Amino acid sequence: MLILIAGLPGSGKSFFGKRLADAIGATYLNSDRVRMDLDAKGKYTDHDKLTVYQQIADKTSEALNDGLDVVVDATFYRRTLRELFERFDDVYHVPLYFIEVRAEEPTIKKRLSIARDLSEADFKVYEKIRDEFEEITEPHLTLTSTDDNIEEMLGDALSYIQHEG
Repeated sequence: MLILIAGLPGSGKSFFGKRLADAIGATYLNSDRVRMDLDAKGKYTDHDKLTVYQQIADKTSEALNDGLDVVVDATFYRRTLRELFERFDDVYHVPLYFIEVRAEEPTIKKRLSIARDLSEADFKVYEKIRDEFEEITEPHLTLTSTDDNIEEMLGDALSYIQHEG
């Protein structure tokens, strides 16, 4: 299966995505990690972003080709970026799930004020992406992240995957 974890910077999508991947034994792909591996930190033109997402799509393709489940963690803030992955369900005959992670803005502001290992996003980046975020119109699960509900989020996601699959 392929699970795409979408959301704004600071929403908790990476914290959630990694734990979901661990819970289901899936390969975990993170856009910030791929950006770092490509030596593209600080590079955020549309071309740079597309390069990162294409690399993630290539890694996703390899993992699916090897018969592995995959969890991809990225903002997926534009429809064109989500479309890179939508074909995989037909190509590899695997179920595709979208999960959007949200958080209240004060929570996001607090999270983004603390340095994180991979992400460069600060509150100004959050505001920019928030304003450019194209609504996810594909069927999806929306989860709200707080500072203490990861187990509930994982339970809801696992139920969604089992119910939809």
